Amino acid sequence: MANHDIRLIVRKGTVHALVGENGAGKSTLMKILYGMQKPDEGTIAVDGTRVSFSSPADAIARGIGMVHQHFMLADQLTVLENIVLGSEKLHGIGGAARRKIAEISERYGLGVRPDAMVEDLGVADRQRVEILKVLYRGATTLILDEPTAVLVPQEVDALFDNLRELKSEGLSVIFISHKLGEVLSVADDITVIRRGTTVGTAIPSETTPRQLAELMVGSELPTPETAESTVTDRAMIEVDKLKLLADGESGRALLDDISFTIHEGEVLGLAGVEGNGQTELIDALIGLKHADSGVIRMAGEDITDLATRHRREQGIGYIPEDRHRHGLLLESPLWENRILGHVTERPNAKGFWLDPKGAQADTRRIVEQYDVRTPGIDVTAASLSGGNQQKLIVGREMSHKPRFLIAAHPTRGVDVGAQAQIWDQIREARREGLAVLLISADLDELIGLSDTLRVIYRGRLVADADPATVTPEELGSAMTGAASGHLEHVEEDPEEGSADASEDEAR
Repeated sequence: MANHDIRLIVRKGTVHALVGENGAGKSTLMKILYGMQKPDEGTIAVDGTRVSFSSPADAIARGIGMVHQHFMLADQLTVLENIVLGSEKLHGIGGAARRKIAEISERYGLGVRPDAMVEDLGVADRQRVEILKVLYRGATTLILDEPTAVLVPQEVDALFDNLRELKSEGLSVIFISHKLGEVLSVADDITVIRRGTTVGTAIPSETTPRQLAELMVGSELPTPETAESTVTDRAMIEVDKLKLLADGESGRALLDDISFTIHEGEVLGLAGVEGNGQTELIDALIGLKHADSGVIRMAGEDITDLATRHRREQGIGYIPEDRHRHGLLLESPLWENRILGHVTERPNAKGFWLDPKGAQADTRRIVEQYDVRTPGIDVTAASLSGGNQQKLIVGREMSHKPRFLIAAHPTRGVDVGAQAQIWDQIREARREGLAVLLISADLDELIGLSDTLRVIYRGRLVADADPATVTPEELGSAMTGAASGHLEHVEEDPEEGSADASEDEAR
């Protein structure tokens, strides 16, 4: 049973945090509140009046709006077009709509530009567009699902300022997050659910992250810190002057002069605001895109021209940044998803043939070892919560004992217990000689797990940082092109532009 005996009371004009481990029932509860799913029993009341929702349209009509973790925006449309899409009857599509958007943006300090193309926006700006979109439809209660998952500290601060502005105007926010420090800093009330049931409430001023973690999962709040160094002098991955140009007439450099080395037993952390070349670098390393120039070597062997399959067989593991687009077949059973990326390797194959029984048996092992909450291995990946999907992917990749792991946001959307388990898996594999490229929006994770830190900005590596001394705030500043005290900045070709460019230009 996904939800049973859930009790949630959200006071008007407050930020109410909802926390719980993966599979606790948070997503199901939000789907019910947003009209995407009907409850079997129980009641929902809005402003003291009982309601029954058959669709999101019903919820919106009662003032409930939801901003999903995976944004629901059309890249090829402008901000204005995205906001009015489906709500043209409210204020039309012309001047009245533009004035209403400007009014809402100014009133809540959102700073939204109606004529900007969504594809040109960074993740924080997209999130503000999503918030404005639900406010435009008249929402007085906003559900925010993992809103800080991909934001740097400065962007988190700006979002929290927006939330305080919303509640000062009498709006209510349901804030879902696994980042307990943030929950305690922004929430007025906290509800904790476990195994589909409300197990307690907390007042932030009287609660510590440790107490909240124990209430959620019965364990202490984990830390990503790595005590000892396991870095060797044996290079596993060497990238030399990698360059990747955009398709089309512009031919601008998406990656320019990228060079780095990752040794056996080393975690290289890569910090950067999304859209500054991380995705293109991952694609070049895994073979989804071929660089226009430069060399990639693995254990001394040139793999620059190898196909993705052969790179995988050489020992490259891959935890993708977008699990839905690149990590899973959502409508396929778990055991088929266990095969993805490893179709030629045991236990998925015997010789030239797939081995379904072998894959099924190993899927059961992964489900047990990585605590994937599921009724069985024959259910679809789409039926799992986001955190359980992530645990399945991590289990799949680590099961093949990779020599080099590309880990893009490996703990995004997972609870503190699963987060600790994934960190332990990475640390253990690192001790055994695994080389890791770690990309994460969680700067504490990036600093804690990394042996070396680099900053990527506008497709170039622009700064190095010492994980032992750098702070998340300093790293966040460097990610937006600003100088910072504990970072060593790489000299930039004057013709390539100044590092003082704005964050918008970076995107």
